[in-house]
Amino acid sequence: MVLLDTCAIIWDALDPSKLSKKAKTAIENADKNNSLIISDISIWEISMLIKKNRIQVEATATQLIKLYLQTRNIRVQPITPEIADLSVNFDSKMNKDPADRIISATAIVCDAKLVTSDRNLIANELLDTVW
Repeated sequence: MVLLDTCAIIWDALDPSKLSKKAKTAIENADKNNSLIISDISIWEISMLIKKNRIQVEATATQLIKLYLQTRNIRVQPITPEIADLSVNFDSKMNKDPADRIISATAIVCDAKLVTSDRNLIANELLDTVW
């Protein structure tokens, strides 16, 4: 399984040149093997980024996200009780951002490689990251 961090989703959808070669390869292989997932919290993050004009697109958040989900073999992973529990019980080494904690917990619970450029997440020994 390969889980995309929110930044990887945005770049994959809007500007793939910002993805590293390893990230592109991991995404393409997971897409072909039907093993690509995103956390549902990423959908919320993307919606917030569009609302705050930090991402500028000629579509609503709903339209962008639905279109992206149609372009790849992606499963949206909901926040399960196990993911929620793990996300609030990480030690202080884990990023304090709630969305990053949920995404990290999702990667661990789903035994997925996390595609991310986030240096804090890459440095965390609990996560198997690709960048």
